[in-house]
Amino acid sequence: MSMRSLLLLLCLSMVGCSSLPSDPATGHFVGRQLTLDGRVYRYQVFVPAPAHRQGPVPVVLFLHGSGERGDDGRDQTTAGLGPYLRRHLADFPALVVMPQAPDGEEWNGVNATMALQALDDSSAEFNGDPQRTYLTGMSMGGYGTWEIALKQPQRFAALVPICGAILSPHEDREYLVVTPVAYLADPYTALAQRLRHVPVWIFHGAQDDVVLPHDDRKIVRALKNVDADVRYTEYPQGNHNAWDATYRDPKMWQWLFAQKRSDAGNETTADK
Repeated sequence: MSMRSLLLLLCLSMVGCSSLPSDPATGHFVGRQLTLDGRVYRYQVFVPAPAHRQGPVPVVLFLHGSGERGDDGRDQTTAGLGPYLRRHLADFPALVVMPQAPDGEEWNGVNATMALQALDDSSAEFNGDPQRTYLTGMSMGGYGTWEIALKQPQRFAALVPICGAILSPHEDREYLVVTPVAYLADPYTALAQRLRHVPVWIFHGAQDDVVLPHDDRKIVRALKNVDADVRYTEYPQGNHNAWDATYRDPKMWQWLFAQKRSDAGNETTADK
């Protein structure tokens, strides 16, 4: 091959490479990992389409249920919010951080710290908006929503716990509880007092036979007693998978993204 031909081929290769898109045109998932106390945690981040990233972007921290635990860094995208995002790659307007709890563990202790670290790292990397950072979770992740909100109540503009509770769904077992308040004399009032400045929309299925809705009803009453901004939706025919109806509800997303942390104090404001 002559030198001229070689140079031409090189130029064509460079042109071809430069024409490849550096940023996908639609939303997409990227894998990330962090190390905490010597342990590696893999997680996923949904990055919205470039059209939705013209400035600081809203951020949703999503906590999966018990069935998606593991260490592959992917299973947490297979139920709940993940499938919804895959159907809305072009139009979902927020960054979504999706950590994964290890097998046999819950969203407390080191896993709560890990989830917040994933949120911090992703928000820094993708220009997340600290005034529009939200927390949602389903089942075990519904418990985790309360757990992490109680850990950092000033962090979140709004909460959407689905099919969660404070106390264990099985009275004879001491697992799956919201640890900061579960062992207090009145855990519902304690939670309400600490989170009274954070808007909350709670969802549950009336027919839920895994995590019964009675705990959520008590939480709602306690929040109303302290004049908190709380909404409650109980699907009359819904069972434990109420997250499917919740995440496909455009009114929920409209409400959520209207919430914004105030610059002063712990107050949250809503865009009109």
